[in-house]
Amino acid sequence: MPTLCRPAVDVPEHVITLQQTLDLARSVHAGHPQLPLALRLIENTGVRKRHLVQPIDETLRHRGFEARNRRYEAEAKARVPPVVHRALANAGLTVRDIDLIVYVSCTGFMMPSLTAWMINSMGFRSDTRQMPIAQLGCAAGGAAINRAHDFCTAYPEANALIVACEFCSLCYQPTDLSVGTLLSNGLFGDAVAATVVRGQGGTGIRLERNGSHLVPDTEDWIAYSVRSTGFHFLLDRRVPGTMEPLAPVLTELAGRHGWDASALDFYIVHAGGPRILDDLCNYLGVPPEAFRFSRATLTEYGNIASAVVLDALGRLFDEGGTAERAKGLIAGFGPGITAEIALGRWATQRVRDRPVAAAALDLAR
Repeated sequence: MPTLCRPAVDVPEHVITLQQTLDLARSVHAGHPQLPLALRLIENTGVRKRHLVQPIDETLRHRGFEARNRRYEAEAKARVPPVVHRALANAGLTVRDIDLIVYVSCTGFMMPSLTAWMINSMGFRSDTRQMPIAQLGCAAGGAAINRAHDFCTAYPEANALIVACEFCSLCYQPTDLSVGTLLSNGLFGDAVAATVVRGQGGTGIRLERNGSHLVPDTEDWIAYSVRSTGFHFLLDRRVPGTMEPLAPVLTELAGRHGWDASALDFYIVHAGGPRILDDLCNYLGVPPEAFRFSRATLTEYGNIASAVVLDALGRLFDEGGTAERAKGLIAGFGPGITAEIALGRWATQRVRDRPVAAAALDLAR
């Protein structure tokens, strides 16, 4: 079965703290009739800091959609390669071993996709398949894992590279003054993440099943309005309640696999906000500690869109992984309302049926 390997994650050098966010909201939106509500919602997100590709004074300026998209392209070309090389090293592979690149991003636009530039500039083979995903928003991280899983199941000797590149700060719109938009301005951050799904071998999550679900008639709950000034993010007040229809979907998918979604060993879930995580804890009947990786991502980086599930996954690796064959769930949620869900077990790569670490010790002797 395909194995989801250790991710690599990078966040930009410009940092904005919660206090700076609140102070900016007070100064930029002084006199807004719902400012106290927006400030309270921002404080309740649990986000303590976020990372931005530009200094905050430059982020607050709007030099036009064209200028922003140029910045997106330049930042992606500068920041993606080192993250990709780290992810490949984590998986024990090189660019020549990759058969598919799944590139996900909802915060800028390029055609050809960045995948074409990567193949031309980074040494990937010219027959590498390309799968850019641009319109699934925060759910795209889960979708990328699932499409890589599908590909490596169809081609068992193949390897797939996943890249999530999200510069949410480039979508800041100073003229958007709804409470949902003000909340989003204090919630989203920037990040680049990458990981590899190996068709054979590798240490990580051995992917066993995946599924998708669309909540009917919710297309306008999370959306972009594309205007001359760029992408305008629309967030409906009903979004925090989406776990009520989605939690049973997670339970059903796990049940079809013979698993109890309330009794798994690890959970890697998109951290859209604290209400999402709290509700999912309640509906699944698991303790808050079960979502500690997602909560840590939210606290330290904010909502980094499609990169959340990869960062949360990286925190599982940072903790030392988990027990052999431990069962877990990965889930990303986004526009649609869409859920992308994967089930898998922890697996340690072995050499001649012995753990890699033990074999390495023998070689060192």
